[in-house]
Formats: sequence, C-alpha cells, structure tokens
Amino acid sequence: MPVSPATRTVLRDLLALAWPVVLARIGIMVMGLTDAIVVGNFSSEELAFHTLAWTPTAIVVTTAVGLLLGVQVMTARRLGEGRRDEAGAVLRRGLVYALWLGGGSMIGLMVLGPAGLENFGLGEGLAEGARLPLMVFALSMPAYLISVAAQFFLEALGKPKPGMVAMWVANGVNLGLNLLFVPDLLGLGVDGALGSSWATFCARGALAVFLIVYILRLPEARALGLFRKPERDPLAEAEQRKVGYGAGSSYFIEVAAFALMALIAGRLGTVETAAWAVVLNISAIVFMVPMGLSSATAVLVGRAFGAADAPGVMRAGLVSLAVIAALTLVIALIVWPTAPLLIQAYSRDPELVALAVPALVLATLFFVADGIQAVAAQANRAAGDIWWPTIMHFTAYGAVMMPLGWVLAPQMGVNGMVWAIIIASLVSSSLLTGRFIRVARRMVRLAPTPGS
Repeated sequence: MPVSPATRTVLRDLLALAWPVVLARIGIMVMGLTDAIVVGNFSSEELAFHTLAWTPTAIVVTTAVGLLLGVQVMTARRLGEGRRDEAGAVLRRGLVYALWLGGGSMIGLMVLGPAGLENFGLGEGLAEGARLPLMVFALSMPAYLISVAAQFFLEALGKPKPGMVAMWVANGVNLGLNLLFVPDLLGLGVDGALGSSWATFCARGALAVFLIVYILRLPEARALGLFRKPERDPLAEAEQRKVGYGAGSSYFIEVAAFALMALIAGRLGTVETAAWAVVLNISAIVFMVPMGLSSATAVLVGRAFGAADAPGVMRAGLVSLAVIAALTLVIALIVWPTAPLLIQAYSRDPELVALAVPALVLATLFFVADGIQAVAAQANRAAGDIWWPTIMHFTAYGAVMMPLGWVLAPQMGVNGMVWAIIIASLVSSSLLTGRFIRVARRMVRLAPTPGS
C-alpha cells in the first residue's frame, strides 16, 4: 500500500524530533540505573534501601512532571496558531508552577515520607535504612522540576538536542559522584544509598542550571517573548493548568500503582524487593522509548490541533502508534534472550538472579502494550481530550493491576506482579487507542470543508 507524502512528512518529523527526546528520557532512567547498579554492587541491602527511598519520590516526581506537561502542549499549540511571541509566557508560567510544585513536594516528602515507610509493615530495618536517602531525594525536587519545564519548552520549539546533551552530561556527573560517594572514598560519612542520593541531588542541580542558561541565550529569545512580562491571560493560564491536571492525574495513578507494587514486594522480603527493583528498573528504561516518542507525538498533534488541521491530528497520532508498536516489539525481542546478562549487570547475588531473570523474561510481554498506551494517552491530551485518559488509566492500573498484584504476589511472587502489569497494559492500550481514534474522527467530521 503506497504511503502518502503527508504521512511520509509526519514520519520524518516524528523521527527527527523523537530520537533526541528518547535519548533524553533514557538519560533520566540511566541516572536511576547508575544509582541502582553502583549501589547494588556495593550491597543488596543498600539497593533495597535505595528502592524504597526512591519509591515515594517517584510518585511525586512523575505526578509533577505530568502537571508541567502543559508547557509542552501549549507551546506547541502557540506555534501551530502562529503566535510564536507568546511562547515565552507559557514557559514563565511553567517555571512558576515548577517552583511551587518543587517546593511543596520537597516539604511534603520530608514530612510525610519517612512516616509512610514506617507504617507500611516493611521488613525489619528497611524503613530506617531508606529514611535519609528519601530526605535527600526530596531536596532535589525544585531543581529537577525546573529542568523538566525547560526541557518541555525546548522540545515544543523543535530543539530537543540541547536537553538530550544536558541530560547525558548530568549522567556523567551522577556517575562520577556515585563512584566517589557510594563507597565513601572521600570519607564524608555517607555511603551506599545515602551517598547515591547525594550524587543525584548534585546532578539534578547541574541539569537545571544548564538548561535555563541555554534557553536565555537562544538567539530568538526576545522574539519568543522570554524577556517580556506577559499580560495576565486567565483563559490561557487555565488551559495550561488543565492539560497539566489531566496528565498529572494519569501519571499519579500509574506511578502510585507501581509504587504500591514495590511496597507489596517489600512485604515479600528483602531479596524479592531487590529483584522487583531490578526488573522494574529495566522495564522503566525500556519505557523511556515510548515516553520520548509520546512527547514527540504531543508536539506534532498539538501543532496540528493549534492549526485546526483535523486530518493532521489523526495522521500524527496513527503514525506515532505504528512506530511505537514496531519499536517496542524489537526491544522485547532483544531483552528476552539477554535477560540473564541484564540482571547480572545489577547484581550477581544468586538468589536475586534466580528470581529476577524469569520475571524480566515475562515482563517483555507487556512492552508493546505499555508503549502504545503511553503514546495514545499523549495524543489524546494534545488533541484536547484531557480527562478520558485519566479515567482509563485509573481503570487499568487502579482497578485492574493493583487488585491483581495484591492477589497474585503472595501466590506467584515477583512473577505474579508482572502478570498483573501485563493484563493492565493490555486494558490500557486498548481503551486509549480506541479513544484517540474516536476523538480524531470527530474532529475530522466537524472540520469545515474547503470554501465553506
């Protein structure tokens, strides 16, 4: 079947925008991967501490990232509408949101996080070991969310490469500091999970500073309105928040469900917790491919939506879904036979490896469905469909995955938890893809005909 020139253009634009975004998103997870590998090779017990400290911060970070998605979507819409000079106003609002979210989440995590761990019934010593690393992760929240808003802005402008470069430079900082702090080579009295959390704090701060300086030095900074205080626009402010509320709610539902799954693993024991952490970390790195491509999808769909190009919305969404299905299938076929090598990169503890390898092989069954649901959700939001993706995420991960994980984990261990994810991902991908097709078809039907 011949491919139309318009479809080829969308595919070219998608891939050109997606690959740096994908690498930047992978860089986010590689930072966590670096922490896990360095800490895991130092001590399996410290890896469990690190995982449990990261779990509540991951809920807050992911939710806050969703709340900031309006920066990307609204910037793309302004470009599609031909209102490039208003992009700076979108970023300024986003940075204010980032500071409020970062400060609030930092305080909330420091006050409530340790008590939450202590009251969940974890294995002996796990809550106490995770307490200080959790506090340090909380301190890094404001800087990290500022960097997220800046990355979203650059991606919507069609400039994803600086964010990619900055993320990998930050990874280099994180790796170097991990190698110094985790074994406490400097004699600072911080090692293991606590040392790794301080490495992450420093890397996130460096990332935020680099991106803000880069944006302010853009040749078109004045044309984008970056240095002009915008007039109040309640409608634009409300729409930007609305996009963030929908995405943030979805992200919260999904990450909270996975965080609770980690706490379920904590009830199984220390080795099960560490094995689950390794499997989930590898799966999360794979998920950065659909996350990156979903951001590119949101930019292309958002531009088409801003330009009132209904066929363009449909085309951008469907091309993105086809691309992510193919990419995640290839990744699954690579991870399946290499699972033992991947697990042993984290830890060579025989008991951990025996649990984690079959669980990772099983996890490859949800890669495709998970990728499709991520891209479909972003396509829906960029097309103005804010709340249905949230409802569908709640159905799949709250009403399906969590009950299944709770029931299957005591019977099947880590494998039972993976089966819960497989079923939930299939439900989510089916619902969200169907919803996008319905939304896009309605836009096409309502679009004015030429000459009308």
